Amino acid sequence: QVQLVESGGGLVQAGGSLTISCVVSGRTTNNYGMGWYRQGPGKQRELVAAFASGGRTNYADSVKGRFVISRDNAKKTMSLQMSRLKPEDTAVYYCGAGLPTLTGLVALLWGQGTKVTVSS
Repeated sequence: QVQLVESGGGLVQAGGSLTISCVVSGRTTNNYGMGWYRQGPGKQRELVAAFASGGRTNYADSVKGRFVISRDNAKKTMSLQMSRLKPEDTAVYYCGAGLPTLTGLVALLWGQGTKVTVSS
């Protein structure tokens, strides 16, 4: 059974940086897509960054230039380096895995989430 486990969330001041990570356990195929989603208080879950089809990385406009997604296929890990954090980045961040698309990802499996709180 494939599982996704996030870690690294916490409390950070506005303008600060934080890196969150996701580890994939279990037997996986070679070409699965991965990405990061978040759900802020009272908001719907949204795609933050993903490895899209064709080797591209896609970012939500709100995080472009501030967040960097990376992936180590050999170690089956994925990270999200977040810098210049803003209070509006406060959310539970979820690791997702599934089918890559031209613009992002159709997530079929989710982690349990890691909470990121940005104080003003």
